[in-house]
Amino acid sequence: MTPPTAPDPLQRIRPDVRAMRAYPIPDATGYLKMDAMENPFGLPPALQAALGQRLGALEINRYPGARQGDLRAALAAHAGAPQGSALLLGNGSDELISLVQMACAQPGVAVLAPVPGFVYYAMAAQQHGLRYVGVELDGEFQLREQAMLDAIAAHRPAVTFLAYPNNPTATLWDEGVVQRIVDAAAAQGGIVVMDEAYQPFASRSWIARMRAEPVRNGHVLLLRTLSKFGLAGVRLGYLIGPAALVHEIDKLRPPYNVSVLNCEAALFALEHAGVFAAQAAELRAARAELLAALRALPGVLKVWDSEANMVLVRVRDSASAHAGMAARKVLVKNVSTMHPLLANCLRLTVGSAADNAQMLAALQASL
Repeated sequence: MTPPTAPDPLQRIRPDVRAMRAYPIPDATGYLKMDAMENPFGLPPALQAALGQRLGALEINRYPGARQGDLRAALAAHAGAPQGSALLLGNGSDELISLVQMACAQPGVAVLAPVPGFVYYAMAAQQHGLRYVGVELDGEFQLREQAMLDAIAAHRPAVTFLAYPNNPTATLWDEGVVQRIVDAAAAQGGIVVMDEAYQPFASRSWIARMRAEPVRNGHVLLLRTLSKFGLAGVRLGYLIGPAALVHEIDKLRPPYNVSVLNCEAALFALEHAGVFAAQAAELRAARAELLAALRALPGVLKVWDSEANMVLVRVRDSASAHAGMAARKVLVKNVSTMHPLLANCLRLTVGSAADNAQMLAALQASL
């Protein structure tokens, strides 16, 4: 007797999830990887050996414990966290973006951000069933202040994300404009997440405003990551903000979301913060040289100023240039399909002087 056909278990998966695409991470073996804003510098050999000894001595048979408290304290001191704030650890800043949205996920709730911007804000909103509102930047990728204020008034977003500097444009927006947007979100009872993923390369941080005016910023959560600090492989993000807000979001954090290995590696890096600060300074100097070289390159139509470890450029045909660079074993990001404002734009990571020279040669040959 033929058994009855069982229902397809895929039907148990939400239709919108089945319609999504997973975040792609292509194999970059054999390529110069200039598409993900990674720090190009590894640890010096002496520090590699010291870190290896530290990690090898850990009790990896035990769940993470008190060292996470030590890491929170070290990060708070490193960042200059405001008095009375709390700090939440995440598996990269992506997890924290998701947790903030999950905490606010109620029917009809909106999340708002300038666009083009970091793609994960919209992805997380979709994952949590939230309505995503994107407010277009102007042609120079600056905030359209009135458009932002109008959108906040109309949609009353639970969370407004402001990437400071922005990705993929590397723009650090006018402080006064940002403050007025932060104030508008407060008037609607909303939360603002100030995403400072690229803080090591920026000329200012919102944390100074949080320290100076804690009441005015009582709805602001500062988001950072150690990825651009130089630990992209460690996956360690942190959120600083008013203790009452942070404690509510902490209730959704998965138990033991940061491993003992990640925690100890981050503590080790903070103990040697001067090494990473020197690397960031070298990259800022390399960025200035890269910007000048790109502006002198025939076929590059536009180069935007940068406050991050990336540079946005416009060329005549980004698809052709991107393919040509890949054929020459250099990977950059073709962002032209992300938003109409990014037509024919490439995003280039700022690397070492040698990496930048190889990238420039590949770009010049591909234009």
